[in-house]
Amino acid sequence: MMPRSVEKRFLAIVGGTVFVCIVPLFILLLAVSSERASAQLENTVSLLLTANAQALAKPLWDFDAESVKQITATIISNRDIVRVEVRDMTGDIDVAFPSIAPAHEDLTTLSRPIVYRHIEGPKEVGVIRVQFRKQGLFTELRRTDAIFMLIFMLAVGIIFAAALLGNRLMIMKPLLKLTAAIEATRRLGSRHSVDWDSQDEMGRLAQSFNAMQMQLQEEESELKHAHKLATDIYNFTPAMLFSVDHDDRITGVSDYWLLATGYRRENVIGLAFADLINAEAREAYRERKTRMDHHILGWECTTKFVCADGRVMDVLIVESSRAPQHGGGTLSLSVMTDVTALKQSEARNRRQAITDHLTGLMNRQGFEQTLQAQIEATDRDGGSLACLFVDLDRFKWINDNLGHHAGDMALRKLVDLILPILPQGAVAARIGGDEFAILLRSPKAEQTARTAAENICALFDEPFVVKGMATRLSASIGIALYPEHAETAEELLQKADMAMYNRKRDGKNGLRLFDDSIGSTARQRADIELITDQALENDWFDAFLQPIVDIGTGRVAGYEALMRLRHPTKGVLSPFDIINVAEETGAIHEVGKQVFGKALEHFTELSLISGDHSSYLALNLSPLQIDASLPVWLASAVHLFNLDPARIIIEITEATLLHDNPQIQMILSKIGQFGCRIALDDFGTGYSSLSYLSRFPVNIIKIDQSFTRAITAETEELRQRSRMLIEGIAAISHKMKCHVVAEGVETEVQRQELNAIGVDYGQGYLFDRPLSFEELRDRFLTEQSAKLRA
Repeated sequence: MMPRSVEKRFLAIVGGTVFVCIVPLFILLLAVSSERASAQLENTVSLLLTANAQALAKPLWDFDAESVKQITATIISNRDIVRVEVRDMTGDIDVAFPSIAPAHEDLTTLSRPIVYRHIEGPKEVGVIRVQFRKQGLFTELRRTDAIFMLIFMLAVGIIFAAALLGNRLMIMKPLLKLTAAIEATRRLGSRHSVDWDSQDEMGRLAQSFNAMQMQLQEEESELKHAHKLATDIYNFTPAMLFSVDHDDRITGVSDYWLLATGYRRENVIGLAFADLINAEAREAYRERKTRMDHHILGWECTTKFVCADGRVMDVLIVESSRAPQHGGGTLSLSVMTDVTALKQSEARNRRQAITDHLTGLMNRQGFEQTLQAQIEATDRDGGSLACLFVDLDRFKWINDNLGHHAGDMALRKLVDLILPILPQGAVAARIGGDEFAILLRSPKAEQTARTAAENICALFDEPFVVKGMATRLSASIGIALYPEHAETAEELLQKADMAMYNRKRDGKNGLRLFDDSIGSTARQRADIELITDQALENDWFDAFLQPIVDIGTGRVAGYEALMRLRHPTKGVLSPFDIINVAEETGAIHEVGKQVFGKALEHFTELSLISGDHSSYLALNLSPLQIDASLPVWLASAVHLFNLDPARIIIEITEATLLHDNPQIQMILSKIGQFGCRIALDDFGTGYSSLSYLSRFPVNIIKIDQSFTRAITAETEELRQRSRMLIEGIAAISHKMKCHVVAEGVETEVQRQELNAIGVDYGQGYLFDRPLSFEELRDRFLTEQSAKLRA
């Protein structure tokens, strides 16, 4: 269809050119020739009329009708003249040849008057009228003109034929070959070239087409190779690959996918992927698939896939899809991974993650999850929920004295005793080292919890035997109820813990139900924690120094550093509650470092001002502050302030030595070897044992202020007993080469008694109260000014 169309268009162009350009010229030529012939004919007829008008003048004058007819017949014999009429002026002679005028002919009429030349002058005797045919375009065409026109038309025909032949040979033929090659490529799918070789545009077109075909053939080969390679990779990759369309119907699966699932390719192509999901997980999969954000390239989910043999495996599906750049359907590739073993391992790990491996109970994480679930069940079903927080008293003694293995055995044995006495449905967990939590859900949760707590406490009525050794343990139990005392799981556990600590502070071994008073105490404790944190951050802690003087001479022998907190709005705060809370929260280490740093700084500057380089500084340590880093910190602090280590006294309490911990003994020995001295504070108030003086590097014994006050008591018996105790302590201390310091000296009588007994030093309000650095500095500067004036 296309070649004929091209040729027709070519013929139409050539024909149109001839019609527009040649035909008008040809018609113009004929028109000029015809006009020339018409003018010539009319001139000839005019001459003929003029001549015959003269010839007819005499006959008409003579009324010679025969002569008129003869002359008229002569005129009509001319082939161009159609009719001749001659009439005299009288009307007697009226000759016409032919007698009847021709009809329906386009004739031209010429007439001339007939004038007779009389002696009297010209006389018009008649009129002659001639009718002749009009000349057409081809009427008077001369032979030469006709030959010329014929040659012209023949030339035009030859040119037209040559153009048509050239078009067919030079244009149509290569176009037909090109069309055939394109059609063959379209139908057969293989690349065909054009067999045409010329040096013109069609030749270059054929060459370009052949080059394009070769390039396309190469690209097609590369694409086929790439497609084969991609297909091989898709099928041979050891992963379950599949593709789905926009409606989540399977469009392709890899060989490995078929091998792993057991399906046949023809059975799954076109199938909705959700139909292969386990019925229980199908709806969740569809919901996640519906919520999938198609703007995100990657999407993944975990679900349960049903294999051809009915086996269900946990699979992780990772799908990557995107819209193609040039239209078409959505491109999708999904990787399905069998994670059944991983899921089973996760389940085991999850169980292990929420299980205490020592006792087999839940750990804190598992308990918190269960607590949240129990709260939700209580909200849904009604009733109340009790949380028991159990803390073992004196359990640390077992670890410290019998070893951690014995402690583990004690915990397992305790769990074996507790579980049987708990009500049905109770949930028990080990929260920490020696802390347990129990959940009880019941319509009468408070009574049930009280009964369970009393039964647990009753377990400790008899000595607890561990490794053949009987030891006394007890339990402090706090109880909180939901929803009476808390609104959330975290709050319920927290309030049970607060009730337990309240019970422990009130004497241990028993139970305590949470109430508002406990909450108030907790808020006070929280306020102290907040103030402590603010003080550490803003450097509010300071060290006040209380002089320690020679009982006999009154000379200042040293100072005890006492912690104070300078609050910007509340003033100087008492250290008692702050220290207790700091020990519970673990902030005591940071508090101690800040206070000790201030104390050393003040002591160094006071020594420079007073010129006293023999006095010492006593630093009080909590048992929690005695750790392996203490000797290093002391060494760096002494070096920083350029102090003699012998001027630093480390004060510890009997409670510190009571643990009989080898690590504490080693730390104290390192401090003594470094040059610092050790003071045993509040001696006589605890388990005072003289063995401490032999086993630990103690240099100073500080007698508790209760003994100092007792030597001036109202009853003689109490005064005598106190005096004897102080005398014994002083005598033994001196024998052990230890100095003795009496605390709480407030009267002159007490000083005299202590001096008489042989106590070396005294400390108390009789000598001075704890003073700030500024007060001591001003005192020294005032004394120095007084000495200078004297």
